[in-house]
Amino acid sequence: MSEGRELSWDDQIEHDGADFITLPEGDYDFEVIDFERARHNGSEKLPACNKAIVHIKVTAPQGVTVIKHNLFLHSITEGMLCSFFTAIGQRKKGEKVNMNWGAVIGSGGRAKIGIRNWKKDDGSTVTFNEIKKFYEPADGPQNSNKGFTPGSF
Repeated sequence: MSEGRELSWDDQIEHDGADFITLPEGDYDFEVIDFERARHNGSEKLPACNKAIVHIKVTAPQGVTVIKHNLFLHSITEGMLCSFFTAIGQRKKGEKVNMNWGAVIGSGGRAKIGIRNWKKDDGSTVTFNEIKKFYEPADGPQNSNKGFTPGSF
């Protein structure tokens, strides 16, 4: 769940918050820190359906950013759902699996992060990160003990 607490109308405030950063495009490890259940109202490309908004934290030398990524629960986007659940280790490629949303928070994986520019109604442009692709976990151990062979000294 998200950290913090609800503020009352009369609370004192003082923390300016962290500066928002946009990471360079590339491949990054991520951790799912939260998710929300929501509803997509429908669009030209996708009919109305449920959606999960996953909050994906990426830590890089430039800083930390959180990307909100929509996962639409529709057969048209089943490939992206499979890709996400494969990346976080809940399924193997080609495997049929029930989506276990209760185990999503705290899971992690690797993703291709891109940059998106959005033109606001006032004509200004904002830049932010977006998930372009979730990667399948590499075969074998995924830790920093590269070159270690159990039983050899």
